[in-house]
Amino acid sequence: MNNNRIQLLRQFIEEQPDDPFNVYALAMEYRNEQPAESWKCLKKLLDEHPTYLPTYYQAADLCTELNNRSEAEAIYQRGIELAREQKNEKALLELNRAYRAFQDDDDEW
Repeated sequence: MNNNRIQLLRQFIEEQPDDPFNVYALAMEYRNEQPAESWKCLKKLLDEHPTYLPTYYQAADLCTELNNRSEAEAIYQRGIELAREQKNEKALLELNRAYRAFQDDDDEW
């Protein structure tokens, strides 16, 4: 985690509050070392920018990592539907693969 990058991203968010990429980038910066902060950013994206498709894979994956499987499943399902609506075949393929792996892991429990 790079504190300089975090400060810069926070500045970008203040300057361009309607740009979801900066919040997404901040979530990715926090991802490994501060997952709770990462989740706050991803949740903000889900709430305030629900059509920003890259959020869904990362948010569902983080929920799985944090052992919030019901939330992860709902996020995967919403992301898959959004990818269909946006006709984004690459994102749809990635989300479907991740969701199937998630379901397979669930079957092992």
